Amino acid sequence: MMLESLREEVCRANFQLVAHGLVSLTWGNVSAICDERKHVVIKPSGVPYDRLCAERMVVVDLDGNVMEGDLRPSSDLPAHLCLYREFDCAGGVTHTHSLHATMFAQARKPIPCLGTTHADHFYGEVPLTRALTTREVEEDYEHNTGRVIVERFRSIDPKSMPAVLLPGHGPFTWGKDAADSVKNAAALESIARIAIGTWQLDAAASPLESYVLEKHHERKHGPDAYYGQG
Repeated sequence: MMLESLREEVCRANFQLVAHGLVSLTWGNVSAICDERKHVVIKPSGVPYDRLCAERMVVVDLDGNVMEGDLRPSSDLPAHLCLYREFDCAGGVTHTHSLHATMFAQARKPIPCLGTTHADHFYGEVPLTRALTTREVEEDYEHNTGRVIVERFRSIDPKSMPAVLLPGHGPFTWGKDAADSVKNAAALESIARIAIGTWQLDAAASPLESYVLEKHHERKHGPDAYYGQG
């Protein structure tokens, strides 16, 4: 079986979507790319999480051709592949319709950095892409979903901002591997929920001071980071 350990990793990451409360029904998927960046392993389309196992993960090449697996890959595969081709920092990609992050996507609002919880994970406002055009949807919806993400990140570092919102749709996150991309999806959902609650208490709540944002993000992700155990 091709990429056996990566299949197991991706399967575990998809289970974590359920453990973190990030999915309902089959509304989410996780993938990962191998070290050589030639093949991707992804959840099969529409299969309930309690029926997943490593053997049911689908292996594809970067053109989307199925190399191994009896099931169809996630319908979101073309967006995942687009991110792998364009973002060298992406070793894993997660897509969900988690409740609070999707509220922001449907309201077509980026998630502002209102506090240090946000700053610990995301360097500034979580961006929103533009909406796809009618032609883009009809022509190649899933691939163009990936393209508008890449377009939005032309002036944003995808390593310091491993998350994005698609208007009317939901979030994508990425990370160094499958588990890391799920961790970022969980963090995104938490900061979205906190932001909504903050606005309920004070609709005019101010963004976090830039120097505090800088401190919190750098102490965890910067070259001299000292958060955690290294």
